[in-house]
Amino acid sequence: MQLQDILYSQGFGIRRVCSGLVQQGWVEVCVDGEMQRVTDSTLDLDPEGLKFRVQGVDWEYHEKGYVLLYKPAGTECSQKPSAHPSIYTLLPLPLRQRPNKNAIQGLQAVGRLDQDTTGLLLLSDDGQFIHRMSSPKKHVPKVYRVQAKHAVTAQMVERLLAGVVLDDDPKPVRAAACVQVDECTLDLTLTEGKYHQVKRMLAAVGNRVEGLHRWKIGGLELPAAMEPGQWRWLTAADLELLRP
Repeated sequence: MQLQDILYSQGFGIRRVCSGLVQQGWVEVCVDGEMQRVTDSTLDLDPEGLKFRVQGVDWEYHEKGYVLLYKPAGTECSQKPSAHPSIYTLLPLPLRQRPNKNAIQGLQAVGRLDQDTTGLLLLSDDGQFIHRMSSPKKHVPKVYRVQAKHAVTAQMVERLLAGVVLDDDPKPVRAAACVQVDECTLDLTLTEGKYHQVKRMLAAVGNRVEGLHRWKIGGLELPAAMEPGQWRWLTAADLELLRP
């Protein structure tokens, strides 16, 4: 695969721009463990596992993009936010403009978190992965740390597990698990994603959500060392933890 095509596939711009980056000496490629500057944009390389550097920033080739983002409060999961900054501004430009034949360019959020909700958010340009992770039929569990306004009673926990009726659907919605962390804090596990579901479920049992943080999807937990606004690639081991 030509170097300019590799850069194009990774979101560094149209092929003419990628060719220019190489010809102007802005691209280095890892050969035998060492970075070497390359000026031939048509150089054929095996992209699998390729490590390279563009304008001083290290990258690694990924045929499909799978990313974990620690969503901070006050951000919207939208390309066209209405009142708060978009979560996409937290990603480097190449991740936002990776080419995609069948959809909008760049990585897309797998589901959404409200602007005031923090925590684990997945993004990808793999349509099948996005569908599998967001489809209610797949029942991928998502765990939320819920800070309630009022003390949580045993009766509230029982009702959340038994099922509550929301105002737009007569069918009860149940928590897959509900663990009380302290007097006003719950770990609530859901396998579907209705609009404002956690907030509406707490309201249905006579309480109110004061803070909401998603810390686990499937078997994948938000890394303790990450800070709000940071991102990283998902590893093969991470992806295994996300399999239903």
